[in-house]
Parts: sequence; C-alpha cells; structure tokens
Amino acid sequence: MVWLRRTTHYLFIVVVAVNSTLLTINAGDYIFYTDWAWTSFVVFSISQSTMLVVGAIYYMLFTGVPGTATYYATIMTIYTWVAKGAWFALGYPYDFDVVPVWIPSAMLLDLAYWATRRNKHAAILIGGVLVGMSLPLFNMINLLLVADPLEMAFKYPRPTLPPYMTPIEPQVGKFYNSPVALGAGAGAVLCVPIAALGAKLNTWTYRWMA
Repeated sequence: MVWLRRTTHYLFIVVVAVNSTLLTINAGDYIFYTDWAWTSFVVFSISQSTMLVVGAIYYMLFTGVPGTATYYATIMTIYTWVAKGAWFALGYPYDFDVVPVWIPSAMLLDLAYWATRRNKHAAILIGGVLVGMSLPLFNMINLLLVADPLEMAFKYPRPTLPPYMTPIEPQVGKFYNSPVALGAGAGAVLCVPIAALGAKLNTWTYRWMA
C-alpha cells in the first residue's frame, strides 16, 4: 500500500496547488479593473492577503519546502496575465486592467518560514502579518503607476459592469488614502487566525494520509 499512499500524497499536492490558486483568484476581485480599482481596493486587500496566506501556509506545510509560497503566487500571477492578455486581444488598452502584485508578499512569507527554520507557528504569525501589511502597500504603488484610471474607466467601460458600478463623476481621489490603512490593518489581523486554521487542516490531512 506504500505506492497508494505516495500516489495520493503527490496527487493531493497538485490538487491543493490548483484549487487553492483558483480559490484565491476568485476571492473578491483578483484583478484591478480601472473602472472600479480604487473602490474595490479594500475588498481586494482583505480577501487576497487572507487567501494567499491560508493557501500558501497549507501548501507550504504540506510540502515542507521554503519557496512554495512564491511558487504559489507565481501561478496566480500567470493566471492574471493571461486574463490581461485576453482583454488586450479584445481591443482594450494595456492599462485597462492592472495585474496585482502577489510575489513580493509571498517571498516575505517564505523568508519567515525559512529564517525560523521551518517553524510553522512563526510562519503563521510573522509571515501572516508581513503579507497582510505588505500586499496592500505593493498594490497601492502598482495602481498609482496607472496614468489616468478615471479617464480609462470612462473611455473603456467593461461590458459586464453593472450600471450601479459605472463611474458617474470623479470620486476616485478620496480613496487614495484610507484603503491603505484599512486594507493593511484588516489583512494583517485576519491573516493570522485563518492561516492557523489552514495549518490545522494540514495536520489533520497529514495524519489521515499517514
């Protein structure tokens, strides 16, 4: 039965990687569209930082390999660039949507896991806080690089955008300051307990497979 357990083990690693990635990119907005980027920033920061940590911690503890979180974030980045390319192929401009930045925050999580000699509690506590605080900051800088998101929103509205979300007047500026504090604070607080839950699920799964 050793071959069955090994096959199940490797198959489970693949399933966790794929499904966790899909879960993360579908938690809130996984891509920044210029017509709704700033108002969805808080939702994105909370959902993505939380899902990045719980998925990466679960996957990283199951494999026990530092660097897994960065690999996990790279998969999501590739998914998002494919979506960006699809919009571009449909005739929308390059700045119509903005690819979020996951990889630096995931590298901080891997660094916390590696620097503490694979201590899962340190990875959850330190790595979770680092991701929750850094991901909103990196993505705020990323969005500020868009030349004129409001002009882009008026010129190229999404065909799937509900009428109540369509920009009516320039109100984007008031979202420049508050989302950073709220998104970073809420993300950092939520990442730790949810990552701990992911670690507990990992322990139960490992015992079951053993």
